[in-house]
Amino acid sequence: QLQLVESGGGLAQPGGSLRLSCAASGLSLDYYAIGWFRQAPGKEREGVSCINSGDGTTYYTDSVKGRFTISRGNYETTVYLQMNSLKPEDTGVYYCAAAWGCGDYTPTNFDYWGQGTRVTVSS
Repeated sequence: QLQLVESGGGLAQPGGSLRLSCAASGLSLDYYAIGWFRQAPGKEREGVSCINSGDGTTYYTDSVKGRFTISRGNYETTVYLQMNSLKPEDTGVYYCAAAWGCGDYTPTNFDYWGQGTRVTVSS
């Protein structure tokens, strides 16, 4: 059973940076696409970014392109989300999740989820 744990959230000022980590246990992340999702208060969970297994193709929602970078760690047990130039609208609980492929990184297509880490962007 794959288990995912997110970390790295916190408070950041607008324009600041945070790096989120998604650590896996139970199974290797080698064969899974890993997606990052966020849920702002009162809003639905949305896909932010995803990285495929194999070729490592990455995807980003338009609002984070050029600011966020998703990557895999060296030992295939961790996936990172580097978030730069943060904006107040990036505030929310960030989740990582695993699936067989990114597809259109719709939350319902992902089978394994972490518990989330909270990101607050505020001055």
